[in-house]
Amino acid sequence: MKLIPLFFILFLPFMASADTTPNPDDPLSAIRELDWHIGPRTETIAAKATLKTAQGFAFLDEANSKKYLELTGNIPEMGNFILLSIDHNWWASFSFNPLGYVKDDEEIDADALLKQIKDSDEPANGERTRLGIAPLYTEGWYVLPHYDKATKRLEWGLKLRSEGKEMLNYTIRILGRTGVINATLVSSPETLDTDVRTFKESLPGFDFNPGERYAEFKEGDRVAELGLAALIAGGAAAVATKKGFLTAILGFLAATWKFVAVAVVGLFSWLRSLFKKKS
Repeated sequence: MKLIPLFFILFLPFMASADTTPNPDDPLSAIRELDWHIGPRTETIAAKATLKTAQGFAFLDEANSKKYLELTGNIPEMGNFILLSIDHNWWASFSFNPLGYVKDDEEIDADALLKQIKDSDEPANGERTRLGIAPLYTEGWYVLPHYDKATKRLEWGLKLRSEGKEMLNYTIRILGRTGVINATLVSSPETLDTDVRTFKESLPGFDFNPGERYAEFKEGDRVAELGLAALIAGGAAAVATKKGFLTAILGFLAATWKFVAVAVVGLFSWLRSLFKKKS
């Protein structure tokens, strides 16, 4: 099955049909058939953390998240967990990177990091081409990288471009004892400020499991080879010196996949109706 390019879905109006029979050749129909968990619920993320979703949010487990990523023109990797805001038409991906305890005492050079991220576009787009997905290019910072020691959150926003359309990824890395939770908000320039605010309002429901919190670090725990800057750029340069170029590139790609935006009016409308039925 050839997927419909995402931006045709993004900018074409969606008219609800009286026929609710799933159409396997229609990405919208396939997305609606996923096993959406309508909040409020407590969800598990990679057996490392939980996320208490509130009313107005929908969640997908790992298997359904992989299908969602494929259907929305993204790289369909396992290990992702999708959170969707029914009321605000945005979605985010959560995943866990088991790289160990990351020390948070590093200065961040935004200019150098942006160059590294742009340099990752070519190999990442090679993988996207192999999967039949449109290339995605980094345009620049929308929000400069910054770290909050109190919350242990590293945040930044990237401007991206694909098929002539601009979109934004707002990323939060939440540091834990044995690794890092990667949380990436997928949004559009017109709604980013509101989307970031409502996205952050969902994060108080997030918590590492007991024993996995950053403050629970103990002597002898694995300490990550990479620091804060590498969490943003993917760490290719640091890894390359120890594991060789090919391994570095593969690790770089896995850590820096960027997500294509989706704002399917019909999908959010359908989820709102589903929520009302379950309320």
